[in-house]
Amino acid sequence: MRFTQAEKMEIIRLVEGSSLPVKQTLREMDVPRSSFYRWYRRYLDYGYDGLATQPPHARRFWNKIPDSEKRHVVDEALKNPELTPRGLAWHMTDSQGAFISESSVYRILRDYDLVASPAYIVLTAADEFRHKTRRVHESLDNLTPADVYHGRGRDIITARNLIKEQTMRRRRRHNLGLRPLNEEIVRPEVYREGVH
Repeated sequence: MRFTQAEKMEIIRLVEGSSLPVKQTLREMDVPRSSFYRWYRRYLDYGYDGLATQPPHARRFWNKIPDSEKRHVVDEALKNPELTPRGLAWHMTDSQGAFISESSVYRILRDYDLVASPAYIVLTAADEFRHKTRRVHESLDNLTPADVYHGRGRDIITARNLIKEQTMRRRRRHNLGLRPLNEEIVRPEVYREGVH
């Protein structure tokens, strides 16, 4: 049950003037103790105005992708139309120092009508399985075979994880209205020797 500002004030007055213990008084009035103490604390801090019903807070998502990053994903997709959402996500992480998940890239591109709907793609089994060995790196955490062979795989994965952590901190600060810290601005240091 929701109480008005005047009803909350009346309940506070009744509890303060009662000779019964607070717990018993609240039980007889069928008022939860947690609600009463929240109202009482607001009353002590802000007076009668503190008892007004507070408007619900707009739900904020700490990891919401800013519009500027979404536009950047679209720009990169238009520059590199041959890349899949998965390839575009790893390309952006490795070359630009901004982590974005494959599913986020897909959703952004879908929202801009830059991916074909699966309902309109007609595949045969031969089309689906004929060239699977061309993309071996997808089964190796999106590392190229050369990266794995030359022992760069662990360094690349470590750098990607660092970029991901820093990107998430940067987004959290952005969505909370805070400025990014200088040490949170990431530039990748992952170089591949002649492998693209």
